[in-house]
Amino acid sequence: MTQGDTAVVIPAANEGDRIAATVAAAAGLPGVDLVVVVDDGSTDQTGRVARAAGARVVRHSRNRGKAAAMETGAEAVRLLDEDRTPRHLLFLDADLGDTAGAAAPLMEPVRAGEADMTIAVFGTRVKLGGHGLVVRVSKDGIRRATGFEATQPLNGQRCLTRAAFEAARPLAHGFGVETALTIDLLRKGFRVTEVEVEMSHRATGNDWRAQLHRARQLRDVALALATREPVVVENLGKLRPKR
Repeated sequence: MTQGDTAVVIPAANEGDRIAATVAAAAGLPGVDLVVVVDDGSTDQTGRVARAAGARVVRHSRNRGKAAAMETGAEAVRLLDEDRTPRHLLFLDADLGDTAGAAAPLMEPVRAGEADMTIAVFGTRVKLGGHGLVVRVSKDGIRRATGFEATQPLNGQRCLTRAAFEAARPLAHGFGVETALTIDLLRKGFRVTEVEVEMSHRATGNDWRAQLHRARQLRDVALALATREPVVVENLGKLRPKR
């Protein structure tokens, strides 16, 4: 087997119904020779199903959040890369299913040395998990902190060089990780590019669980922005430079 240059890292919590399809599709991407699933304290069979599908699985005994799962997965890849050129890191959500196989365009600018991090932009017909206020807070915060106009700032499908990932550590907590990654890398001079892909994941819905999820997103994004000078968060969405 030809040695690949990219490892896929998939944070997963209670995704037993979709993780096998996501792993299989990710493993078939060109240049990918390693898929790591971080079972983030699942109470279902996520880890077992992922392993059966061919992934290397690392498990958290309790749910520690997306950012912690990303760091754990990246560290697992680093340990496996000790005797070889470090792989690029492609982060994918666990519920992408078969559409994970459309992630190849995310890797191309990184492989070509044209970008240090790529961010996926899903087609306009795809409904993303972040809604309304949360997206606006993230977009406005990124723009005011860096001048970068993010199309889908909460999109978790991203490919990074190992150097870019290490420069962004420690990652921001929980659902603030994407917003903070964009700000931190741009401020440090890394090149960030958006790439349109034909991918989709499960719609969040509108029940009380979905509303709780969005509230947690808003909390984590606001915290990530508030701790990145010179940005302050005022009134849960109005962002302006700190004087």
